[in-house]
Formats: sequence, C-alpha cells, structure tokens
Amino acid sequence: MSRYRLVPSPAQEAMLREHCGHARYVWNLAVEQHRHWRPGRTSAPGYLEQCRQLTAARAEHPWLAAGSQVVQQQALRDFAQALANYLHGTHDRPSWRKAGRDEGFRVVAVRPGQVRRLSRRVGEVRVPKAGWVRFRWSRAVPPEVKSYRVTLDRAGRWHIAFAVIPAPIAGPGNGQTVGIDRGVVVSAALSTGEMLTAPGLSARRNKRLRRLQRSLARAKRGSNRRAGVKLTVARLRAREADARKDWAEKASTDIARRFDMIRVEDLRIRNMTRSAKGTAGAPGQKVRQKAGLNREILRSGWGLLARRLEDKAPGRVEKIRPAFTSQRCSACGHVDAESRESQARFVCTACGFADHADVNAARNIAAGHAVIARGGDGVARPVNREPQLLLQSV
Repeated sequence: MSRYRLVPSPAQEAMLREHCGHARYVWNLAVEQHRHWRPGRTSAPGYLEQCRQLTAARAEHPWLAAGSQVVQQQALRDFAQALANYLHGTHDRPSWRKAGRDEGFRVVAVRPGQVRRLSRRVGEVRVPKAGWVRFRWSRAVPPEVKSYRVTLDRAGRWHIAFAVIPAPIAGPGNGQTVGIDRGVVVSAALSTGEMLTAPGLSARRNKRLRRLQRSLARAKRGSNRRAGVKLTVARLRAREADARKDWAEKASTDIARRFDMIRVEDLRIRNMTRSAKGTAGAPGQKVRQKAGLNREILRSGWGLLARRLEDKAPGRVEKIRPAFTSQRCSACGHVDAESRESQARFVCTACGFADHADVNAARNIAAGHAVIARGGDGVARPVNREPQLLLQSV
C-alpha cells in the first residue's frame, strides 16, 4: 500500500473520528453475532444478511444513519474477509476492536477525480461526509487506485493508505544467493559479511522515555495529566517504529535488487516472544529477563524484514530450518556447540576456521544447511562424524 500523512481540519477530524467509531461499532456487533453462534445451530449471518440488518438499524437509529453507509458496510466486508481467513487457518479469529487502539475505516469505489494534486507537496482526497481532506504528497499516487484506508495511530497522526499492489522487484540475474541470520545485537547479518542493525531511540530519548513511563505509572487514571503523558510516550514509540520501518524498507529493497535467491531462517517469532510468567500454579522463571529479550527481538524487526523481502521478491525467498546453523562450521561442516565461543565469535574446534558467529550462521543459511540434533542436514549423513572440507562462496 502507498501510505501518506493526512492533514484534516478540526471539523474534518471530528468527522473522521465519527467514521472510526461507527466502523468499530459495526465490527464489534458482527463479532458479537458470531461469538453466539455454535455448530449445529442455524448458520451464522453472512455479509449480505448483515448488510440488510445494518440498513434496518440505520432506519431505527438516527445517530447511526448520520454516518456514512459506505464506511459501515466496508467494516462488515472487512469482518467477512477476516472470518474467511480464520476459517482457512491462515489468521487468528476476529476479535473486539478497542477505542484508542483500533481507529480506522475503509472506503471503496474511488472514482477518477476523487484524488487530486494541489501543489508539489499537497494533495487531497474526497472522504464521505468530510469533503476534501488534504494529505502530504510525499510520492506519486498510483492512477489505478480503487480504495483507501484511513487510520489514526496512538501518536495522534492520521494516515491514508491507497490499496495498490506494487510491482515486484526484478532479480539482477547474477545467480547469487544470500543468507540472512537474524539476531538481537546484529539485527541482520548477511553471508557477504555485512551486518545490519535496526535503528532505535537515542540514549537521550531512551532516558526520557523511561522517565515518562514512571510518570505514567504514577498518574491517576482518567486524568488529563495521564492522557498527556500517554500521548508523549506514544509519539516517542511512533518515532522508533517509523525508523525501524524505514530501515526495513531500505534494507529489503537493497537485498532484493542485489541477489537472485534470498534465504532466511524459518523462525516462529510469535512463539519465541511469548511471556514466561506461566500460571499461578506453575509460575515461570526469569520472567523479567525473558520480557527484556522479547522486547529486543521485536525491536530488531525480524518479521518485518522477512515479510517485506517476500513482498518485494516473491518466489525468490526461501525459509531454511534454523536448527544448529549457529553451531555448524561453514568451512568444514563440523557441528559443535563449543565452537561458539561467545555471542560474536565462532572458532571451529575441528579445522580452526574463525569468523563472526552471525556471519558464519548466515553462510550456512545461504548454503541451505540446517542440521538435526546429531549434526546432519537431515539428508546426508551427519557432517560432524565425517567433516567435509567444503567452502561455498556466496
């Protein structure tokens, strides 16, 4: 999607917030309907039936009829698509949307002339009930736009995203393969020896963030002071997220343009970042340490980088099983946990090959090597029993 920053007037912002509230209300009603449905009962209402129910509700409630029917119907269509994804097993079950967190709505059937450019840096889009709303023309809007989504983030910024699937990046045709090892200290280590680190907040802003979080914990719930501190924290978080997204976009574009084949670890990030607190009967251990590790993993942008690579280089991204790739020597194939001397240093106990540990793992990933517990790759015999002097250039 092509995303731009909206700049609404106060009156337009009030209408946009009303659209967000109506879309969230209709979505939650659809969620409630399907929560009551159980197998064996009559079939749950589909999109068309829910649209008929929406028409009846708009006739009965003037406050709902004052909103845009397009916005409310698209909330039902979004729910129908989310439910279909859940039934196909690709997504989680649609859940409740919360004010302040899930703020947004979608508009379809955008006709020619409803998006236009006013100057070099300013454009405007026609939003139902709100009129022409301006946005920052940061790049060209694709001419084939048919729909868009308006969102409000926690930092109080309005955005508009035009639904257009960009063309994939063509491979260079050089036949080169790159492996990417993702870590916490080094966000992405390439098999070429390059090490990329996702940017974060500066030390000064991190110190300010911690101070604001302490103030937020002391502030009374519902007070104006708490709302102001919460907004300031959200703006700092948004700055950090924007920098991480910008890094992921630039890094993924560069990698997609330079290599024909891209291999990454097949990591289950959601499982890796689960809380370790356990239950009341079986409390977890080292919960604070695990929480800190989870935050660093999420800050490194592992999933974002892999997802953008798959979007920009479809068919050229392979996921490699990560088992023991950090313990395997990329020169001779010997597998030994003792070879990993530290977080950053790898020295093979068989052949003496030394390299940065993350780069060594990236080379194993580029070669497609993933070993089982005995040290083999699952196809050939275990390489830690018969080390092969193999150095694959990537």
